[in-house]
Parts: sequence; C-alpha cells; structure tokens
Amino acid sequence: MHRLLPLLFIFLLPACTSEAQQSSDASGDMTIEKFEPRSSLVVEENIVTRAKYPFVDVHSHWFRAPTMTEGAIDTLMMEMDGMNMVALVNLSGGSGENLQGALSNMEAKHPNRIVTFANVDFDSVGAPEWTERAVAQLRTDIEAGARGLKVYKNLGLDVMDVEGNRVAVNDPRLDPIWALAGEMGVPVLIHSAEPANFWNPKDEFNEKWLELKLRPNRYRDPATNPSWEQIMSEHYDIMAKHRGTTFISAHLSWLGQALTQLGQRLDENPNMVTEVAAVIYELGRQPRTARQFMIDYKDRLLFGKDSYNVEEFWTYFRVFETADEYFPYYRKYHAQWKMYGMNLPDDVLRAVYYENALRIIPGLDPAMFE
Repeated sequence: MHRLLPLLFIFLLPACTSEAQQSSDASGDMTIEKFEPRSSLVVEENIVTRAKYPFVDVHSHWFRAPTMTEGAIDTLMMEMDGMNMVALVNLSGGSGENLQGALSNMEAKHPNRIVTFANVDFDSVGAPEWTERAVAQLRTDIEAGARGLKVYKNLGLDVMDVEGNRVAVNDPRLDPIWALAGEMGVPVLIHSAEPANFWNPKDEFNEKWLELKLRPNRYRDPATNPSWEQIMSEHYDIMAKHRGTTFISAHLSWLGQALTQLGQRLDENPNMVTEVAAVIYELGRQPRTARQFMIDYKDRLLFGKDSYNVEEFWTYFRVFETADEYFPYYRKYHAQWKMYGMNLPDDVLRAVYYENALRIIPGLDPAMFE
C-alpha cells in the first residue's frame, strides 16, 4: 500500500493546486466596487428603527403624488407611523394643475401628514413678462395650499434664459419670487450646487472618486461649469438681500465636512436654516465636532432624508440617538467610511426632529407632536 501513496499524491496535487489557483484568481479579479469587508470589531450595537421623538421629514420627493393609489398612500402612512414620522414634506408639488392634484390626492386625505411645496419653472426666464407670470402663479399656488417653495439644483447650474445665458441663483429677475415667499410667510427650500468634490480632479485624493466612477454624470468639469464657490456665493447672496424670507439651505449647504464654515454662514444669515438630507455621512464620521455643532445650532437645523427608504432612516436615528461606534452607512459610493453615534441631548433631538419645523413650516398642528 505504501508504494501507492506517492502516486496518489501526484493525482491529488493538481486538484489541490487548481483550487488554490482559483481562489487566488478570484481575489485578483476583485475590484474596489466589489470590496465589502465585514468588520471584525465587537462593540455594542443599537439598531434604532423608531425615532425617540415624533419628527418631520422636510426633504422628500413624491413625483407621482397626484396619481398615488389609496393603497400606496395607506402603506406610506403605516410606514410613517412605524418610524414615528408625523409629517412628510413633498418638495415635488409642481405648480398649477399638478400642484392641485398633489394637494387633493395627498393633503386633503391626510391633513398635516403630507405637506406640499410648490415649484417654479425657470425655463423661460427673460421672456416678456416672465417674472410677473411666475410671481402670479406662485401666489396662486400658495393660496391653493402650498406651504413653501422648493428650488432645484438646476438653477445656477443648467438653467439658461431665453438668450442662452446661465441664470444665476441671484439673478435680479428672480428677486420678486424670493420676496413673495417672505411676504406670504412660506419658506424657500433651496438646493444649490453639489458636493464640492464633484468639481475636483477625479484622482486618488478625491473622497468622491468612487461615486464619480459609478455615476460619471455627476462630475462637474470646471472648464464648462460655473465654480462651486460662485454658485454658493450666489446662494448666500439672495439670503442677504431678502432678510424677510426664510431660506432652508439644503444638504447642510454642502458644508457638512466644514462645520465651522457652516456655522459662520448661519451667523451671517439669521434668516437661514439648514437640514441634514443625504449628508448624515458627514456628521457620522466626526461625532464629537458634529455633536457640539448640533448643540450650538439646534434652533437652525431640520431633519430631512431626501430619498425614501425606511431602513435608511434607521442610520439617521442611530447617528443622532446612540453612542454606537463604527457602523456602516447605507450607500458605499456616498461614503466609504464608518458612522459613529452622537448621543444627542433630548432638547436637541426635539428641536431637530420637530420643534424647528413647527416654527418654520406653516400649518403644522402642534397637537400632533405631543
């Protein structure tokens, strides 16, 4: 029998080698897009599926709101109740008939649960009497029930007037729109520009490299686009010119990675507030600095989420309410780093979750938050 062992080893060796080679090849073929390491860290975990206090999501989009079925709306209400979300702001209300459809299909059936903001169509800026028509339509929309105005990021980036010139965020032809919002007591939630890294070289030093690789259309070539600094300067300029209007600067004003600068902007503009939609990854990687910032500016911050996915809200609750360490963000291409909980004080949670929204968004029922 011992004479057969060498032969048996020879027959088995290719199979063993092949298996090892296949494993090596699999590792060699792996790309950064597929890299999903599982943390070996053993720490306390507190998955929070329901906010400690009732909250308002001030940044949501329901593009099909006018035609949502009763079943879909009922499901939404059930999910909101499960998360302790008392009210949701649909920023995509549109204008005219579209707005009327959203109001009748959502708000009328669930008063104070769904809040609708109007939108302005900037495509024809510069046409005869465009400003007068836009102002008149916005007035009509607010009188019909819109609780605010949402301005999309294309203003300042892609919107051109009738002569083919870029329409700046602070174009004087738009001033009557911002003034009307203040006159009628509704806020303007305005999204200007994008993360500054979208303008930076797509190299190994860019934190958004993976996102730009997977979503190449998000890159803003400085040679063909206005600079990030230019657009955001225009953004803050309208706040300075219209002190009687409340502006909600979306996405932490794209300064979540530079909270000292964000604080300076808030100090300079007492009519400015901001919200955390789609940028919790910035706060979650600097828990001590972000915690102090949220304590210092608790009256200027609103809760927002942007895309709607129930389980993604849990990351926000966990960052705000726990002291957990090193847990994942829900979208790798937004952030390759881990999150840390801030364990915010109750007064800060109440302010961010609902108190500031009650002050800023007209028509919300305070009794619903008791």
